[in-house]
Amino acid sequence: MNTLDEIEREVKDTSHYVSGNLANYAHRSAGENPSGEQQVGGDVWADDLYFDALTTIEGVGAYASEEREEIIDCGDGYSISIDPLDGSSNLASNNSVGTIVGVYDAELPAAGRNLVASMMVLYGPYTTMTVAREDRDVVQEYLLRDGHSERFGTFTLPDDPTVIGMAGKINQRSEAMNDLAEEFAKELKPRYGGATVADLAQVLEYGGIFGYPATKKYPDGKLRVHFESAPLAYLVEAAGGASSDGDQSLLDVEPEEIHGRTATFLGNESLIKRLEDAL
Repeated sequence: MNTLDEIEREVKDTSHYVSGNLANYAHRSAGENPSGEQQVGGDVWADDLYFDALTTIEGVGAYASEEREEIIDCGDGYSISIDPLDGSSNLASNNSVGTIVGVYDAELPAAGRNLVASMMVLYGPYTTMTVAREDRDVVQEYLLRDGHSERFGTFTLPDDPTVIGMAGKINQRSEAMNDLAEEFAKELKPRYGGATVADLAQVLEYGGIFGYPATKKYPDGKLRVHFESAPLAYLVEAAGGASSDGDQSLLDVEPEEIHGRTATFLGNESLIKRLEDAL
């Protein structure tokens, strides 16, 4: 078993455990993460679980988490970036949350072109894990249940887009962004739930576009390059879609520091092109 196989196996096993125990952390609060956002107890708990599982793998050289200020040096090998519990504020209302993992063949910070694998776990009515790897020709989805995983299908974005999930308050977004969102909403079904993994899962299943643009509150965008934007862009582009920060592929964004942010758009190539032309 090579290092990527071991990383994938540990993410599957840990995610299965997380899935079965999320209810224990639904109403537990914590402090602030390095980006100044409020944590819930599940954020810290999940981060500790993935840290223990992934940093003991031979061939993993660094661990960077949305919940940690610094990159943890583990030796030589791949660099892991992780959002342990994406959309954790959804726990209190019993809505979907997820986990995002990027595997870089480079020291962090690094552009997404250095990614060799990306994994996205969705804790919904059932738990799935979607995987893109440089050594595979398809984006594979697994169903995690009963202590094991089973192949659930492969992902290619549908040619005919159906849904749109666009974040940000109207009075916080640019006029151009609001005009475009209104135009898309006339053609597509609005679907936005506040957890990036859950919103993107709808785009992968039905086709469409998900976006978190720059806003007055988040002038550089809200999502973090290493923990959300680049790993998800790697997955979407491997599935035949496209990504953008409004100007270029998210895989070409060069973050200056580990918690750097960027405007983020993911979905069908035709919609991403229209977005770039409009912005």
